[in-house]
Amino acid sequence: MPVKTTPTTTAAGGVAHYVWNNLPAETLKGTLTRKLITSERMMIAHVYFKKGDDVPLHKHENEQLTYILSGALHFWFGADGKDEITVRAGEVVVIPSNVPHRALALEDTLDVDVFNPPRQDWLSGTDAYLRK
Repeated sequence: MPVKTTPTTTAAGGVAHYVWNNLPAETLKGTLTRKLITSERMMIAHVYFKKGDDVPLHKHENEQLTYILSGALHFWFGADGKDEITVRAGEVVVIPSNVPHRALALEDTLDVDVFNPPRQDWLSGTDAYLRK
């Protein structure tokens, strides 16, 4: 089940401060783990891959930005997977709403995913494609 995150500090107007190193990691399939921070209209996640971890083909209504901090992910796009892109440290891929995609970690990787709106399947634990 998803792990609840609590701000390290809060301030006036709903301001919340988080420290990634203090957030609990949620264990998914294989060695895949993630940490989430969510606001009303956005979500940011650290997703930790070991070489060979994969994200099966899926799509979602949420727009997605994937920024690779370290390592590399190879992506396949479209229902037939004919379009391929390798995204490495310091690079970003923008995935529009409802574009089918899958990914494979080419090496140990830390990826930052940003979603709008927040992924309700990630928050509720109904993201079965990541939990098999």
